Amino acid sequence: MHTFRFIRLPLLLLLSAWLGGISDVHAGNAAAGDVAASRTLTRVPAAPAGAVQSVAKAVIQPADHGSQGRILFILASSRVHGTSLLPASISFGEVVHAWDTFQAAGYAVDFVSPDGGGVPILDEYVSEDVASRVEDENLMSGLRNTAKPEQVDPGRYRAVYYVGGSNAIYGVPEHPVLQNIAMQVYERNGGVISAVCHGTAGIVNLKLSGGPNLVAGKRITGFPEEHERQDAAYFKEFPFLIRKTVEARGGVFHALDSEAPYIEIDGRVVTGQNYASAKPVAEAVVDVLRTLSSQQPGSSAEG
Repeated sequence: MHTFRFIRLPLLLLLSAWLGGISDVHAGNAAAGDVAASRTLTRVPAAPAGAVQSVAKAVIQPADHGSQGRILFILASSRVHGTSLLPASISFGEVVHAWDTFQAAGYAVDFVSPDGGGVPILDEYVSEDVASRVEDENLMSGLRNTAKPEQVDPGRYRAVYYVGGSNAIYGVPEHPVLQNIAMQVYERNGGVISAVCHGTAGIVNLKLSGGPNLVAGKRITGFPEEHERQDAAYFKEFPFLIRKTVEARGGVFHALDSEAPYIEIDGRVVTGQNYASAKPVAEAVVDVLRTLSSQQPGSSAEG
């Protein structure tokens, strides 16, 4: 009897350890499945809860010695089209090509989005020419940790750049804090407002301090509705049309029937029609900023 009792205890311990091991394996497999599922929609996960303060410190660093200043990239947070379940995304290439141009010219770049944290990047919005850049940690850390609008000090920026993509028409154009940031950069800092492709949606509601629309009387381009697949489900979710709205606000909208690069420069407003226009837009912004910097003190910047 004593011998059985002595043997039973080790057997129970072994059985408990074996069952616990099975539980751990199942838990590990479940976690792996969760991770795999989270990557099916977007390459860039949202920032974890409670990381807001660290985001601001990680993304918006002091300018390097000799820096020409800072450019603020404005991106959309929406992962779907409108109220549908149709996935939406930023245009990764429109980030990369502009980022490279600004960096080469000596400008620091920061990112902001309505929700802060990670922005969606669908595989179909990552073209072959920029696919390798998803491994660029300097770039991707910014896209994983965009600042919230409330964290941004507009006084630090010489220009804003509205990034396109299928989600650019949601959340950004009507955001009052983002509007305020852009107009402070433009009016108080004498800076540049720029946008590319669907990013032009972000500027249609901007107003000067006196009341007129920013686009009124200006030559503007962007991705026009006649180039959309108007029979597609995503198009039916659009809250407004870019060309029609620019023209309703008094702007003079121009676009080519082509996928070739096309930009409009009207004073300190620079816009591009399509994906291919991202680099030319950034180059034009750099040229405008250099012109402004070369002006004599006390001269007024062109509006």
